[in-house]
Amino acid sequence: MKFSIIMSSFLAGFFFWNCQAQSKFDTLDNKGFSEVLKDTTVQLVDVRTPAEYSEGHIPNALNINVMDEGFLSTAVSALSKDRAVAVYCRSGRRSKNAAALLAKEGYKVVELNGGFLGWNGPKTKSEN
Repeated sequence: MKFSIIMSSFLAGFFFWNCQAQSKFDTLDNKGFSEVLKDTTVQLVDVRTPAEYSEGHIPNALNINVMDEGFLSTAVSALSKDRAVAVYCRSGRRSKNAAALLAKEGYKVVELNGGFLGWNGPKTKSEN
């Protein structure tokens, strides 16, 4: 009985620690992401394919395809660890993967929940 309780506690603790270790980035809604982008030092990265990027993207975004085998090496050479990184993709799935990879490398990362499909960005007066 004691062994069962100890093992259960150990496994629960390990699971909790593992979840914490994997989520070292924040997922933000459109409003939060827009707020982050007001800081001009933030490095904005579109992690979709070049074809998707060419069809439309958030202004000033750097395109680094997370599906490319060399994604991490390209990102590490292009991005500074001294500045925050904001990532997005089409729907939010690939950007979570990219954010996890970058966070593991020591970057401070935020990612856009819902991706470019859900992005509405900051509105100008003419758009309201």
